[in-house]
Amino acid sequence: MKLFEESKIGMLSLKNRLWRSATWLGMANKDGYVTDAVKKQYKKLAEGGVGSIIVEFTNILEEEKTYPGILSISSDSHIEGLKELADIIHSNNTHAFIQVGYGGSTTSIPENGRVILGPSAVKNPGSGITPVEMTEKDIEKIIEAMAQAALRAKKAGFDGVQIHAAHGYLYSQFLSPYFNRRMDKYGGSIKNRGRIFIETLKRMKTTAGSDFPVFIKMHSDDEWAENGLSAEDSLWIAKELEKHGIDGIEFSGGNIDPQSGNGASKPKLHKVEKQSYFKDQVSKIAAHLHVPVILVGGNRNVKLMEDILNHSNIRYFALSRTLHAEPDLPAKWLTSPEHKPRCVSCNNCWAEGGNICIIDRKKEKQI
Repeated sequence: MKLFEESKIGMLSLKNRLWRSATWLGMANKDGYVTDAVKKQYKKLAEGGVGSIIVEFTNILEEEKTYPGILSISSDSHIEGLKELADIIHSNNTHAFIQVGYGGSTTSIPENGRVILGPSAVKNPGSGITPVEMTEKDIEKIIEAMAQAALRAKKAGFDGVQIHAAHGYLYSQFLSPYFNRRMDKYGGSIKNRGRIFIETLKRMKTTAGSDFPVFIKMHSDDEWAENGLSAEDSLWIAKELEKHGIDGIEFSGGNIDPQSGNGASKPKLHKVEKQSYFKDQVSKIAAHLHVPVILVGGNRNVKLMEDILNHSNIRYFALSRTLHAEPDLPAKWLTSPEHKPRCVSCNNCWAEGGNICIIDRKKEKQI
């Protein structure tokens, strides 16, 4: 098998096995609407040759403000702009998906009197925010908002939707023993901690249609000892999602505790042996699954990815920082597989006013 070959997921025909992993750009307006800057960035990505694009983490509730400049899909008024975005992506024979979720206490915006929900009232080690413990009514509100977001994504012309259940946001918190200390049916055993996942998937499929693809991004392992999601529990919930019709799983890892040193975006990846850094734990989980598995995290070498492709049950590879630096990286790899990405994994993509490669930011200042 090769990276640059056609494949199918359900009824979707994908032109290659490369995905753009959902990555916050910070370029939407203050109300979460699509701007010209957002459209410009996704046009570059679609023209760059990647097979599928997952549009960045998008708010499902109007009162939710996870990050500055984050997109929203919280009301029907956002559909028009999102449709323009999907059309731009599709015009380049690229599939368009959109990621939806609730940030909760993993946010960079101060509380300022707003209510921030969490599975339990536990202080977030990253933001320092202690959320309000959710009632079952709150959980129902989130599930319904996720379902309505899926329906809006369908109306906007996207090929599918992705649940964000990784990187310390609300859904990943439900799986974590550190964040989830509930004593009701949503806490305790992995079955209970994963209940919101199954209920959300079922509601999305009922609301948007059973044929509308729903993917999920989750962790293979939080690398956080007893505080985090274990590989065993990750496999359990992945198999349950598979039973209930999930269309594909993108696996990440790491945690948001700055003291652990095990974040999801690892630096200094110039050596091949440090790349595709979640491959071992994801390969073990993928061996037990039938749904398509997407690997994210340090994928930047064609030979290594094709080796993983042919010696594991991982079938797709998602890129984030590398496409921040080089939107046309897939096109370069297609003609020159030995091409070394410009990205050096410095993690300096993120800045006020829009998240782009630090090299491009410096060039803009010089103009």
